[in-house]
Amino acid sequence: MHDIRAIRDDPAGFDAALARRGAAPVATEILALDAARRDKVTAAEAAQAARNAASKEIGAAKAAGDAAGFERLRALVAEKKAEIAALEAEAKAADARLTDLLMGLPNLPLADVPDGADEDDNVELRRWGRPRAFDFPPREHFEIAGVRPGMDFETAARLSGARFVVLSGAIARLHRALGQFMLDTHVAENGLTETWTPVLVREDAMLGTGQLPKFGEDSYQTREGWWLIPTAEVTLTNIVAGQMIDGGYLPRRYVAHSQCFRSEAGSAGKDTAGMLRQHQFEKVEMVSIVHPDDGRAELDRMTRCAEDILERLGLPYRTVVLCTGDMGFGARRTHDIEVWLPGQDRYREISSVSLCGDFQARRMNARFRPEGGGKPAFPHTLNGSGLAVGRCLIAVLENGQQADGSVSLPPVLAPWLGGRTRLTRDGALV
Repeated sequence: MHDIRAIRDDPAGFDAALARRGAAPVATEILALDAARRDKVTAAEAAQAARNAASKEIGAAKAAGDAAGFERLRALVAEKKAEIAALEAEAKAADARLTDLLMGLPNLPLADVPDGADEDDNVELRRWGRPRAFDFPPREHFEIAGVRPGMDFETAARLSGARFVVLSGAIARLHRALGQFMLDTHVAENGLTETWTPVLVREDAMLGTGQLPKFGEDSYQTREGWWLIPTAEVTLTNIVAGQMIDGGYLPRRYVAHSQCFRSEAGSAGKDTAGMLRQHQFEKVEMVSIVHPDDGRAELDRMTRCAEDILERLGLPYRTVVLCTGDMGFGARRTHDIEVWLPGQDRYREISSVSLCGDFQARRMNARFRPEGGGKPAFPHTLNGSGLAVGRCLIAVLENGQQADGSVSLPPVLAPWLGGRTRLTRDGALV
Protein backbone atom coordinates (compact mmCIF):
# COMPACT_ATOMS: atom_id res chain seq x y z
CA MET A 1 0.00 0.00 0.00
CA HIS A 2 1.08 3.59 -0.51
CA ASP A 3 1.98 6.30 1.98
CA ILE A 4 -0.84 8.85 1.90
CA ARG A 5 1.55 11.55 3.15
CA ALA A 6 3.81 11.04 0.13
CA ILE A 7 0.80 11.41 -2.17
CA ARG A 8 -0.22 14.65 -0.40
CA ASP A 9 3.33 15.99 -0.76
CA ASP A 10 3.67 15.18 -4.47
CA PRO A 11 0.42 14.13 -6.19
CA ALA A 12 1.80 14.87 -9.67
CA GLY A 13 4.86 12.71 -9.01
CA PHE A 14 2.66 9.88 -7.76
CA ASP A 15 0.50 9.96 -10.90
CA ALA A 16 3.59 10.15 -13.11
CA ALA A 17 5.04 7.03 -11.45
CA LEU A 18 1.75 5.16 -11.88
CA ALA A 19 1.62 6.26 -15.53
CA ARG A 20 4.93 4.45 -16.10
CA ARG A 21 3.03 1.27 -15.23
CA GLY A 22 0.17 2.15 -17.57
CA ALA A 23 -2.18 3.14 -14.75
CA ALA A 24 -4.57 6.09 -14.91
CA PRO A 25 -4.04 9.13 -12.65
CA VAL A 26 -5.78 8.78 -9.28
CA ALA A 27 -4.10 11.31 -6.98
CA THR A 28 -7.01 13.77 -7.22
CA GLU A 29 -9.52 11.11 -6.22
CA ILE A 30 -7.27 9.89 -3.41
CA LEU A 31 -6.77 13.38 -2.02
CA ALA A 32 -10.51 14.14 -2.20
CA LEU A 33 -11.29 11.01 -0.17
CA ASP A 34 -8.49 11.83 2.22
CA ALA A 35 -9.76 15.41 2.68
CA ALA A 36 -13.34 14.18 3.23
CA ARG A 37 -12.14 11.68 5.83
CA ARG A 38 -10.06 14.26 7.66
CA ASP A 39 -12.88 16.83 7.57
CA LYS A 40 -15.27 14.34 9.17
CA VAL A 41 -12.70 13.43 11.84
CA THR A 42 -12.10 17.13 12.61
CA ALA A 43 -15.86 17.82 12.78
CA ALA A 44 -16.37 14.81 15.06
CA GLU A 45 -13.62 16.07 17.37
CA ALA A 46 -15.22 19.54 17.49
CA ALA A 47 -18.61 18.01 18.25
CA GLN A 48 -17.05 15.89 21.00
CA ALA A 49 -15.48 19.01 22.55
CA ALA A 50 -18.85 20.78 22.49
CA ARG A 51 -20.51 17.76 24.06
CA ASN A 52 -17.90 17.59 26.81
CA ALA A 53 -18.33 21.29 27.58
CA ALA A 54 -22.13 20.97 27.71
CA SER A 55 -21.84 17.91 29.94
CA LYS A 56 -19.81 19.92 32.46
CA GLU A 57 -22.37 22.74 32.42
CA ILE A 58 -25.29 20.39 33.10
CA GLY A 59 -24.26 19.87 36.72
CA ALA A 60 -23.92 23.60 37.32
CA ALA A 61 -27.37 24.33 35.81
CA LYS A 62 -28.97 21.65 37.94
CA ALA A 63 -27.26 22.92 41.11
CA ALA A 64 -28.43 26.47 40.34
CA GLY A 65 -32.02 25.29 39.85
CA ASP A 66 -31.95 26.42 36.20
CA ALA A 67 -34.45 23.88 34.84
CA ALA A 68 -34.63 25.48 31.40
CA GLY A 69 -30.86 25.61 31.08
CA PHE A 70 -30.59 22.03 32.31
CA GLU A 71 -33.03 20.77 29.64
CA ARG A 72 -31.36 22.83 26.93
CA LEU A 73 -27.93 21.45 27.79
CA ARG A 74 -29.21 17.89 28.05
CA ALA A 75 -30.78 18.19 24.61
CA LEU A 76 -27.51 19.63 23.28
CA VAL A 77 -25.54 16.68 24.70
CA ALA A 78 -27.93 14.21 23.04
CA GLU A 79 -27.76 16.15 19.77
CA LYS A 80 -23.96 16.17 19.80
CA LYS A 81 -23.87 12.46 20.63
CA ALA A 82 -25.94 11.70 17.51
CA GLU A 83 -23.85 14.13 15.43
CA ILE A 84 -20.60 12.49 16.60
CA ALA A 85 -21.91 9.01 15.73
CA ALA A 86 -22.93 10.16 12.25
CA LEU A 87 -19.63 11.94 11.60
CA GLU A 88 -17.59 8.96 12.82
CA ALA A 89 -19.60 6.63 10.55
CA GLU A 90 -18.99 8.94 7.58
CA ALA A 91 -15.27 9.15 8.42
CA LYS A 92 -15.10 5.37 8.68
CA ALA A 93 -16.85 4.95 5.30
CA ALA A 94 -14.50 7.46 3.64
CA ASP A 95 -11.51 5.69 5.19
CA ALA A 96 -12.75 2.33 3.86
CA ARG A 97 -13.16 3.77 0.35
CA LEU A 98 -9.68 5.29 0.54
CA THR A 99 -8.14 2.03 1.76
CA ASP A 100 -9.89 0.03 -0.98
CA LEU A 101 -8.58 2.43 -3.61
CA LEU A 102 -5.02 2.36 -2.28
CA MET A 103 -5.04 -1.44 -1.88
CA GLY A 104 -5.87 -1.84 -5.57
CA LEU A 105 -2.99 0.29 -6.86
CA PRO A 106 0.31 -1.31 -7.92
CA ASN A 107 3.66 -0.40 -6.42
CA LEU A 108 5.68 2.43 -7.94
CA PRO A 109 8.74 1.48 -10.03
CA LEU A 110 12.21 2.61 -9.05
CA ALA A 111 13.73 5.30 -11.25
CA ASP A 112 16.22 2.82 -12.76
CA VAL A 113 13.52 0.42 -13.99
CA PRO A 114 13.24 0.58 -17.81
CA ASP A 115 9.99 1.84 -19.28
CA GLY A 116 8.08 -0.57 -21.49
CA ALA A 117 4.79 -2.26 -22.26
CA ASP A 118 5.54 -5.97 -21.97
CA GLU A 119 8.25 -8.66 -21.87
CA ASP A 120 9.62 -7.53 -25.22
CA ASP A 121 10.85 -4.35 -23.50
CA ASN A 122 12.74 -6.11 -20.70
CA VAL A 123 16.47 -5.37 -20.60
CA GLU A 124 19.09 -8.10 -20.41
CA LEU A 125 21.66 -7.64 -17.65
CA ARG A 126 23.94 -10.63 -18.28
CA ARG A 127 24.25 -14.20 -19.54
CA TRP A 128 26.04 -17.20 -18.12
CA GLY A 129 27.00 -20.38 -19.94
CA ARG A 130 26.74 -21.27 -23.58
CA PRO A 131 23.80 -23.33 -24.87
CA ARG A 132 24.99 -26.78 -25.86
CA ALA A 133 25.35 -27.59 -29.55
CA PHE A 134 23.41 -30.81 -30.13
CA ASP A 135 24.25 -33.23 -32.96
CA PHE A 136 20.59 -34.33 -32.96
CA PRO A 137 17.29 -32.43 -32.70
CA PRO A 138 16.79 -31.86 -28.93
CA ARG A 139 13.43 -32.91 -27.56
CA GLU A 140 11.18 -31.30 -25.01
CA HIS A 141 11.32 -32.91 -21.55
CA PHE A 142 8.16 -35.00 -21.92
CA GLU A 143 9.37 -36.45 -25.24
CA ILE A 144 12.69 -37.83 -23.92
CA ALA A 145 12.63 -41.64 -23.82
CA GLY A 146 14.17 -41.93 -20.35
CA VAL A 147 11.69 -39.43 -18.93
CA ARG A 148 8.43 -40.87 -20.25
CA PRO A 149 8.20 -43.79 -17.76
CA GLY A 150 8.28 -41.38 -14.81
CA MET A 151 6.16 -38.47 -16.06
CA ASP A 152 2.48 -39.40 -16.39
CA PHE A 153 0.05 -36.75 -17.58
CA GLU A 154 -2.76 -39.20 -18.45
CA THR A 155 -3.17 -40.49 -14.93
CA ALA A 156 -2.93 -36.95 -13.56
CA ALA A 157 -5.71 -35.86 -15.94
CA ARG A 158 -7.94 -38.69 -14.68
CA LEU A 159 -7.20 -37.72 -11.09
CA SER A 160 -7.33 -33.94 -11.32
CA GLY A 161 -7.70 -32.64 -14.88
CA ALA A 162 -5.37 -30.61 -17.09
CA ARG A 163 -2.13 -28.99 -15.86
CA PHE A 164 -1.26 -31.72 -13.37
CA VAL A 165 1.35 -34.48 -13.49
CA VAL A 166 2.18 -37.68 -11.65
CA LEU A 167 5.92 -38.19 -11.18
CA SER A 168 7.27 -41.61 -10.25
CA GLY A 169 10.48 -43.60 -9.93
CA ALA A 170 13.68 -41.91 -11.01
CA ILE A 171 11.94 -38.69 -12.10
CA ALA A 172 10.23 -38.28 -8.73
CA ARG A 173 13.56 -38.85 -6.99
CA LEU A 174 15.34 -36.38 -9.24
CA HIS A 175 12.62 -33.80 -8.57
CA ARG A 176 13.02 -34.33 -4.81
CA ALA A 177 16.82 -34.17 -5.07
CA LEU A 178 16.67 -30.82 -6.83
CA GLY A 179 14.53 -29.29 -4.08
CA GLN A 180 16.79 -30.65 -1.35
CA PHE A 181 19.93 -29.47 -3.15
CA MET A 182 18.53 -25.94 -3.45
CA LEU A 183 17.35 -25.82 0.16
CA ASP A 184 20.60 -27.20 1.57
CA THR A 185 22.68 -24.77 -0.50
CA HIS A 186 20.69 -21.72 0.56
CA VAL A 187 20.88 -22.70 4.23
CA ALA A 188 24.52 -23.82 4.39
CA GLU A 189 26.09 -21.27 2.05
CA ASN A 190 23.71 -18.33 1.65
CA GLY A 191 22.77 -17.81 5.28
CA LEU A 192 19.01 -18.30 4.88
CA THR A 193 16.90 -19.72 7.71
CA GLU A 194 15.10 -22.91 6.72
CA THR A 195 11.38 -22.51 7.38
CA TRP A 196 8.35 -24.75 7.02
CA THR A 197 5.00 -22.98 6.83
CA PRO A 198 1.31 -23.80 6.17
CA VAL A 199 -0.04 -23.85 2.63
CA LEU A 200 -3.46 -22.68 3.84
CA VAL A 201 -3.67 -19.05 4.96
CA ARG A 202 -6.22 -16.50 6.08
CA GLU A 203 -7.37 -13.76 3.76
CA ASP A 204 -5.34 -11.14 5.64
CA ALA A 205 -2.12 -12.92 4.66
CA MET A 206 -3.03 -12.76 0.97
CA LEU A 207 -3.98 -9.09 1.32
CA GLY A 208 -0.69 -8.35 3.05
CA THR A 209 1.50 -9.53 0.20
CA GLY A 210 -0.75 -8.17 -2.56
CA GLN A 211 -2.38 -11.31 -3.98
CA LEU A 212 -5.72 -9.84 -2.90
CA PRO A 213 -7.97 -8.09 -3.59
CA LYS A 214 -7.04 -7.66 -7.24
CA PHE A 215 -5.83 -11.16 -8.17
CA GLY A 216 -8.19 -13.50 -6.35
CA GLU A 217 -9.00 -15.37 -9.55
CA ASP A 218 -5.37 -16.50 -9.80
CA SER A 219 -5.57 -18.44 -6.52
CA TYR A 220 -7.74 -21.12 -4.92
CA GLN A 221 -9.99 -20.60 -1.89
CA THR A 222 -11.49 -23.36 0.24
CA ARG A 223 -15.10 -23.51 1.39
CA GLU A 224 -13.90 -22.65 4.89
CA GLY A 225 -12.37 -19.38 3.66
CA TRP A 226 -8.70 -20.33 3.68
CA TRP A 227 -6.58 -19.62 0.61
CA LEU A 228 -4.04 -22.04 -0.87
CA ILE A 229 -0.74 -20.20 -1.20
CA PRO A 230 0.44 -19.39 -4.74
CA THR A 231 3.97 -19.12 -3.30
CA ALA A 232 5.61 -19.35 0.13
CA GLU A 233 6.26 -15.60 -0.23
CA VAL A 234 2.82 -15.22 1.37
CA THR A 235 3.65 -17.09 4.56
CA LEU A 236 7.30 -16.12 4.89
CA THR A 237 6.64 -12.39 4.47
CA ASN A 238 3.66 -12.47 6.84
CA ILE A 239 5.83 -13.86 9.64
CA VAL A 240 6.31 -10.20 10.65
CA ALA A 241 2.73 -9.03 9.94
CA GLY A 242 1.38 -6.78 12.68
CA GLN A 243 4.69 -6.88 14.54
CA MET A 244 6.96 -4.17 15.93
CA ILE A 245 10.38 -5.60 15.10
CA ASP A 246 13.57 -4.81 16.97
CA GLY A 247 16.05 -3.09 14.62
CA GLY A 248 18.65 -5.68 15.60
CA TYR A 249 16.33 -8.37 14.21
CA LEU A 250 17.08 -7.18 10.67
CA PRO A 251 17.93 -8.50 8.19
CA ARG A 252 15.79 -11.62 8.34
CA ARG A 253 16.36 -14.10 5.52
CA TYR A 254 14.05 -17.06 5.13
CA VAL A 255 13.83 -19.98 2.71
CA ALA A 256 11.07 -22.57 2.37
CA HIS A 257 10.45 -25.53 0.07
CA SER A 258 6.70 -25.73 -0.41
CA GLN A 259 3.82 -26.81 -2.55
CA CYS A 260 2.30 -23.89 -4.48
CA PHE A 261 -1.10 -23.58 -6.14
CA ARG A 262 -2.15 -21.31 -8.98
CA SER A 263 -5.29 -21.33 -11.09
CA GLU A 264 -3.41 -19.94 -14.14
CA ALA A 265 -6.63 -18.04 -14.89
CA GLY A 266 -4.99 -15.84 -17.50
CA SER A 267 -2.98 -18.59 -19.18
CA ALA A 268 -5.55 -20.43 -21.28
CA GLY A 269 -3.78 -22.08 -24.21
CA LYS A 270 -0.26 -21.28 -22.90
CA ASP A 271 2.23 -24.10 -22.32
CA THR A 272 -0.43 -26.80 -22.29
CA ALA A 273 2.05 -29.60 -23.08
CA GLY A 274 4.44 -30.90 -20.44
CA MET A 275 4.86 -29.62 -16.89
CA LEU A 276 6.07 -26.07 -17.52
CA ARG A 277 2.85 -24.44 -16.26
CA GLN A 278 0.99 -26.42 -13.58
CA HIS A 279 -1.81 -25.77 -11.10
CA GLN A 280 0.23 -27.51 -8.36
CA PHE A 281 4.00 -27.26 -8.22
CA GLU A 282 6.96 -26.96 -5.87
CA LYS A 283 9.18 -23.99 -5.32
CA VAL A 284 12.09 -23.09 -3.07
CA GLU A 285 11.24 -19.53 -2.07
CA MET A 286 13.53 -16.89 -0.57
CA VAL A 287 12.20 -13.92 1.44
CA SER A 288 14.23 -11.12 3.02
CA ILE A 289 13.03 -8.45 5.44
CA VAL A 290 15.61 -5.67 5.66
CA HIS A 291 16.32 -2.10 6.71
CA PRO A 292 15.15 0.39 4.04
CA ASP A 293 18.74 1.42 3.33
CA ASP A 294 19.64 -2.16 2.39
CA GLY A 295 16.84 -3.12 0.00
CA ARG A 296 18.57 -2.49 -3.32
CA ALA A 297 21.75 -4.34 -2.30
CA GLU A 298 19.65 -7.23 -0.99
CA LEU A 299 17.96 -7.54 -4.38
CA ASP A 300 21.34 -8.10 -6.02
CA ARG A 301 22.38 -10.54 -3.28
CA MET A 302 19.23 -12.64 -3.68
CA THR A 303 19.58 -12.60 -7.47
CA ARG A 304 23.08 -14.04 -7.10
CA CYS A 305 21.78 -16.75 -4.75
CA ALA A 306 19.36 -17.92 -7.46
CA GLU A 307 21.91 -17.60 -10.28
CA ASP A 308 24.43 -19.64 -8.30
CA ILE A 309 22.06 -22.62 -8.16
CA LEU A 310 21.89 -22.66 -11.97
CA GLU A 311 25.65 -22.30 -12.29
CA ARG A 312 26.23 -25.26 -9.97
CA LEU A 313 23.86 -27.29 -12.12
CA GLY A 314 25.67 -26.16 -15.28
CA LEU A 315 22.51 -24.68 -16.81
CA PRO A 316 22.89 -21.68 -19.14
CA TYR A 317 20.76 -18.70 -18.20
CA ARG A 318 20.24 -15.02 -18.73
CA THR A 319 19.15 -12.38 -16.21
CA VAL A 320 16.86 -9.52 -17.23
CA VAL A 321 15.40 -6.52 -15.43
CA LEU A 322 11.69 -6.30 -16.06
CA CYS A 323 10.28 -3.16 -17.63
CA THR A 324 7.49 -1.18 -15.97
CA GLY A 325 4.78 -2.93 -17.99
CA ASP A 326 5.93 -6.46 -17.11
CA MET A 327 6.58 -6.11 -13.37
CA GLY A 328 4.41 -7.79 -10.78
CA PHE A 329 1.82 -5.83 -8.80
CA GLY A 330 3.87 -5.45 -5.61
CA ALA A 331 7.34 -4.93 -7.10
CA ARG A 332 9.48 -1.80 -7.36
CA ARG A 333 12.18 -3.62 -9.35
CA THR A 334 12.32 -7.22 -10.54
CA HIS A 335 15.12 -9.41 -11.90
CA ASP A 336 13.93 -12.43 -13.87
CA ILE A 337 16.33 -15.32 -14.42
CA GLU A 338 15.59 -17.33 -17.55
CA VAL A 339 17.08 -20.78 -18.07
CA TRP A 340 17.90 -22.19 -21.50
CA LEU A 341 15.50 -24.93 -22.65
CA PRO A 342 16.91 -26.59 -25.79
CA GLY A 343 13.62 -28.41 -26.46
CA GLN A 344 11.95 -25.04 -26.94
CA ASP A 345 15.09 -23.35 -28.30
CA ARG A 346 14.55 -20.40 -25.98
CA TYR A 347 15.12 -19.02 -22.49
CA ARG A 348 12.22 -19.43 -20.03
CA GLU A 349 11.70 -17.88 -16.61
CA ILE A 350 12.84 -20.01 -13.68
CA SER A 351 13.14 -17.32 -11.01
CA SER A 352 11.74 -13.87 -10.36
CA VAL A 353 13.41 -11.81 -7.63
CA SER A 354 11.62 -8.63 -6.55
CA LEU A 355 12.23 -5.67 -4.28
CA CYS A 356 8.89 -4.48 -2.87
CA GLY A 357 10.14 -1.58 -0.74
CA ASP A 358 7.73 -0.81 2.12
CA PHE A 359 4.67 -1.67 -0.02
CA GLN A 360 3.95 -5.03 1.65
CA ALA A 361 5.05 -3.89 5.12
CA ARG A 362 2.45 -1.11 5.04
CA ARG A 363 -0.27 -3.55 3.99
CA MET A 364 0.76 -5.92 6.79
CA ASN A 365 1.43 -3.12 9.33
CA ALA A 366 4.90 -4.55 10.00
CA ARG A 367 7.26 -1.98 11.52
CA PHE A 368 10.68 -1.91 13.13
CA ARG A 369 12.20 0.18 15.90
CA PRO A 370 15.60 1.54 14.73
CA GLU A 371 18.63 0.61 16.77
CA GLY A 372 19.80 3.55 18.85
CA GLY A 373 16.31 5.05 18.99
CA GLY A 374 14.17 6.93 16.53
CA LYS A 375 10.66 6.79 15.14
CA PRO A 376 9.36 3.32 14.12
CA ALA A 377 9.52 2.72 10.37
CA PHE A 378 8.43 0.16 7.81
CA PRO A 379 11.04 -2.42 6.73
CA HIS A 380 11.56 -3.34 3.10
CA THR A 381 10.59 -6.80 1.87
CA LEU A 382 11.98 -8.89 -0.99
CA ASN A 383 11.07 -12.26 -2.44
CA GLY A 384 12.43 -14.57 -5.09
CA SER A 385 12.42 -18.14 -6.34
CA GLY A 386 15.51 -20.05 -5.54
CA LEU A 387 14.33 -21.92 -7.73
CA ALA A 388 11.08 -23.25 -9.21
CA VAL A 389 11.72 -26.98 -8.75
CA GLY A 390 9.61 -28.31 -11.62
CA ARG A 391 11.08 -25.90 -14.14
CA CYS A 392 14.56 -26.76 -12.92
CA LEU A 393 13.74 -30.44 -13.48
CA ILE A 394 12.71 -29.62 -17.04
CA ALA A 395 15.96 -27.71 -17.64
CA VAL A 396 18.14 -30.50 -16.22
CA LEU A 397 16.40 -33.11 -18.40
CA GLU A 398 16.45 -31.10 -21.62
CA ASN A 399 20.02 -29.84 -21.30
CA GLY A 400 21.39 -33.26 -20.31
CA GLN A 401 19.53 -35.35 -22.89
CA GLN A 402 21.49 -37.70 -25.14
CA ALA A 403 20.77 -39.01 -28.64
CA ASP A 404 19.78 -42.46 -27.29
CA GLY A 405 17.11 -41.01 -24.97
CA SER A 406 19.20 -41.17 -21.79
CA VAL A 407 20.05 -38.09 -19.70
CA SER A 408 23.38 -37.06 -18.17
CA LEU A 409 22.68 -35.45 -14.79
CA PRO A 410 24.62 -32.61 -13.14
CA PRO A 411 27.42 -34.09 -10.99
CA VAL A 412 26.53 -31.71 -8.16
CA LEU A 413 23.31 -33.68 -7.58
CA ALA A 414 25.11 -37.00 -6.99
CA PRO A 415 25.08 -36.73 -3.16
CA TRP A 416 21.27 -36.39 -3.24
CA LEU A 417 20.92 -39.26 -5.75
CA GLY A 418 22.97 -41.89 -3.96
CA GLY A 419 25.96 -41.24 -6.23
CA ARG A 420 23.99 -41.77 -9.45
CA THR A 421 24.70 -39.45 -12.36
CA ARG A 422 22.67 -40.72 -15.30
CA LEU A 423 19.10 -41.54 -16.29
CA THR A 424 18.96 -44.45 -18.73
CA ARG A 425 16.71 -44.52 -21.78
CA ASP A 426 14.56 -47.00 -19.82
CA GLY A 427 14.06 -44.49 -16.99
CA ALA A 428 16.46 -45.89 -14.37
CA LEU A 429 19.01 -44.00 -12.31
CA VAL A 430 22.56 -45.37 -12.62
